[in-house]
Amino acid sequence: MPAAELRRAVAEDRLALLPVERALSGEGERHTVAEVAARSGLERPFLDRLWRSLGMAVPGDDERALSDEDVAAARRVAALREAGVPEEGILEVSRLLGMTMSQLAAANRRLIADAFLREGDNEYDVAVRFADAARSFTPLIGEALTHTLNLHLREQIRHDAFGAAELSAGRPAAAEEVTVAFADVVGFTRLGETLDPDQLGAVTGRLGELAAEVVAPPVRLVKLIGDAAMLVGPEPKPVLDAALGLVGATQVEDFPILRAGVASGEALPRAGDWYGRPVNLASRITAIARPGSVLATEPVRDRLEDEYRWSFAGSRRLKGIEGQVKLHRCRPADSGDENG
Repeated sequence: MPAAELRRAVAEDRLALLPVERALSGEGERHTVAEVAARSGLERPFLDRLWRSLGMAVPGDDERALSDEDVAAARRVAALREAGVPEEGILEVSRLLGMTMSQLAAANRRLIADAFLREGDNEYDVAVRFADAARSFTPLIGEALTHTLNLHLREQIRHDAFGAAELSAGRPAAAEEVTVAFADVVGFTRLGETLDPDQLGAVTGRLGELAAEVVAPPVRLVKLIGDAAMLVGPEPKPVLDAALGLVGATQVEDFPILRAGVASGEALPRAGDWYGRPVNLASRITAIARPGSVLATEPVRDRLEDEYRWSFAGSRRLKGIEGQVKLHRCRPADSGDENG
């Protein structure tokens, strides 16, 4: 290990973690960005864009910071491009990978620290134990990621369909008819003033757990945004069932009350997320819903009028939404609640 690297680690108070960094960096030759471009067949400007899309800073021209694994990864991208995958599509997926893997890395880093840090450890103990854990667990995590990706691909493909227009055009439709639901924690801002960060983190973590428990295909938990969960599905009933289940689940345990808003319409899928009027509408509806309630637009009510108990909640003007929106409160068909 170079002396300069050791001195820098000591100065930054991270000597104990240096062996972990080395274990994750891999062995073998180190390369400049230009060398990786030459060995992979990717043009330097595109390689720079690819690296930034992953959330990484591009090393300096003379800096030998990239590993053999980085060369192999660049070659895989070159193979995808050669097979016909467009560059912009590769960059879009890379941005999503970068954001997702950053969150996963943070969660795994905390998990390993909680599991392997011992009271009274010195730097040597931490260095050896954490480096061993990195070597042992990194391959397992990689296999788990591949397996989980395949599970989700398989499940989503089961619900995909290409119509005649899409087959004729040779590409999927730009927009899709979907139903969107948001559910958020009532009074989350006030909670932030009274709870410490660990307690607040426990609330958002539990929201994610509850959302994952109630969501089932074809509904998908798209993302968690602080105190809110976003659900999307191709049909309104499964999404409405999930929203009712999520709001109801928090009412039977010691958890802040949720509220939800549901809307249907055409939305645009991009990098695993969704954009369009039903997304904006569901979000705005959620913001005005009463605690413990699920509000839906009139088109959603009309399609499912006989499936649930409905009550008119009025016409409202919503920020950023043209005209007044007629809203209806939804309850399970077997609910005896007549309030609100």
